[in-house]
Order: sequence, then structure tokens, then C-alpha cells
Amino acid sequence: MNRRMLVAGNWKMYTTSGEGALLIEDLAPLVDGFWDDVEIAVCPPFTGLKAASTVIELDHLTLSLGAQDVHWEAEGAFTGAIAPRMLADLRCDYVIVGHSERREYFGDTNETVNKKVRATFDAGMVPIMCCGETLATREAMETDSFVRAQVMEGAAGLSAEEAATLVIAYEPIWAIGTGRTPTPEAANDVCRSIRATIGAMYGPPAAKACRILYGGSVKPENAAMFFSEPDIDGALVGGAALKADSFADIAKAAR
Repeated sequence: MNRRMLVAGNWKMYTTSGEGALLIEDLAPLVDGFWDDVEIAVCPPFTGLKAASTVIELDHLTLSLGAQDVHWEAEGAFTGAIAPRMLADLRCDYVIVGHSERREYFGDTNETVNKKVRATFDAGMVPIMCCGETLATREAMETDSFVRAQVMEGAAGLSAEEAATLVIAYEPIWAIGTGRTPTPEAANDVCRSIRATIGAMYGPPAAKACRILYGGSVKPENAAMFFSEPDIDGALVGGAALKADSFADIAKAAR
């Protein structure tokens, strides 16, 4: 089965709304004509989503829009949180859930990630569910069991159709923003294990359809090596997504 490649830019806590809109306008002509081969998504901070959505709509751009987190409740007294329907109202297509920075600094667990996955689907959007191990876990040779547990608990309770639509981003924590990366073969081994886990939970068709991204110091210089691996269906890009030319070069590699 040919899975459409997805390259998503996680802008993290960078860019004002105006800066984000300019970044999209700079990016758009560089990736014009890519859409049939590669889906390209931008994930600004919450404050930039409205401007990004407006630029994408008014300029008729073939870009997808994602948010960086969501609360699992539909609404309520959760100061500082963002409800799923608020993101859907801004025409978000994706929501990143369970990023390692959310787990480390804001207390996300496999249980709350699962709630966010469920809430995202219920609001008509697609989760980009993150998983990945620390350096200590990797050195203890426990990567496979650790990541499998994250996937099994985070993706629990879905329908087979939802599992097929789910996007999973494998981001080894020790590689995020460090310039260090696993070999493409090692990254693919983990992605293959993730796919097998989805297959065991929801059946082979869901496993074949589920897109699995690699993230962690993805750059134009190394993207093609990761994309050549059979179980890697794109990338969740951090720092390199903040510059239109480097992000476009990664999308070219995916193409």
C-alpha cells in the first residue's frame, strides 16, 4: 500500500501570529505543486493558528494546519487550556499529542495522551501521536518495549478505521534538538515495531494504512536517508521548519 508522505512542521514556542503568516507565505511558492505527492502541514503556537488558517484559506494554499496540543474535555473550567472544538473551529486538520516536551514539562502520561487522541478524533481532526525513548532507555536496550507500551496505551480504544487514520511520530527524545540522530535503519526498526503493534491491536489493514513519521533533528541534509526507509512515511520537523527554504527542502526529499 502506498501511504502518502506527510511532512509536518512543529513550530513549538516560536513565531508571533504575524511572523507565522509571513513564514507560510514564504513557504507556499517553494512547495507549490507538491500536494499530489506529499502532504505538508504547519503547526504554529495557539496564538498563531487564526492567522495561519486565514492565510491558508484566503490564498487557497494546499497546506494542512495542525495544533501543538489540546485538552481532552469538550469545555470547562480549565484555565489556559484549549478545547478540541476550538481547534476544529479554526479548521485544524491535525493535533500533536504526547510530544516529549509535553510529557516532560507538563505532565502528559500515556493515559492523558489517550484521552487527547480520543478527543481529537471526536472533534473531527487527526492526532499526531508522539512516542520515543530517552537515552537511558535506549542504552538499557529497552527502546522496543518502551515505545510499544506508549503506542498500546496511547492508541487504545480506537476503531480500526481511526487506527488507520492515526499518525504516529517516533521521536527519540535524545535526538530532539541535539543534532544527534539514530541511523535510518535503526529508526525504521522502531517504526516497523510501531506498525506491528498497530497491526496486533487493529489488524493488518490498519497497520498498512497508518502513517508513521520520524522526528528528531531532521534536516535537509539527512531527510532523504530517513524517507528511503520503508516504514517511515514522513517527518515531524522542529527547528528546520522555522525557515521556509529548509522546510521546503525536506518536503522535496519526501517527494
